[in-house]
Amino acid sequence: MDWPNLQKYATENESLGTAVAKNRIVWMGDSITEFWIATDGDFFKNKPYINRGISGQTTSQMLLRFRQDVINLKPEMVVILAGINDIAENTGPISLENILGNITSMAELAKANNIKVVLSSVLPANKFPWRPDLQPADKVIQLNTMLQKYCKDNNLAYIDYYSKMADSEKGLDVKFTNDGVHPTLSGYKIMEPLAEEAIAKAKKN
Repeated sequence: MDWPNLQKYATENESLGTAVAKNRIVWMGDSITEFWIATDGDFFKNKPYINRGISGQTTSQMLLRFRQDVINLKPEMVVILAGINDIAENTGPISLENILGNITSMAELAKANNIKVVLSSVLPANKFPWRPDLQPADKVIQLNTMLQKYCKDNNLAYIDYYSKMADSEKGLDVKFTNDGVHPTLSGYKIMEPLAEEAIAKAKKN
């Protein structure tokens, strides 16, 4: 059983070769990253952006594939957007501290390999269509506070999607989603300039 789904991008990774890729940026994440390229392919077109999102994944799974899907591609930078599926307990219950630990482990692995790091806030969510028994809103806020502090303490660029996309109920505004979790095109259009601003900041660091 390929729990971290190492096979998903194995062939594509091999075709990229092993040379250091100037300006290459890997986008590491879950469905929100994976669906980005399908929803707004123009954002990735003619740019050195490599999408390595896998739907449904938790940070524990991403950490296991981080070497294959990020480090071995020798990018200049990685943009990590992760954590919502951990809060949804997709691979079982996990503390916020351990979610943060998985994300910071990815960041530390990247830095050890001279890869610049951009960390993203988790998008707002106050319900999960597949886990209606959970109430995630406050956990999302707590995790984002922890992520933002880690970025400040370690001089990393942080993308604050949350404050631009949350509604008064601590959920993802209906203007940006159809299911309360995944952005529509209008949602990605809010995210894109925020991401590129953080990328520019990280390049200067």
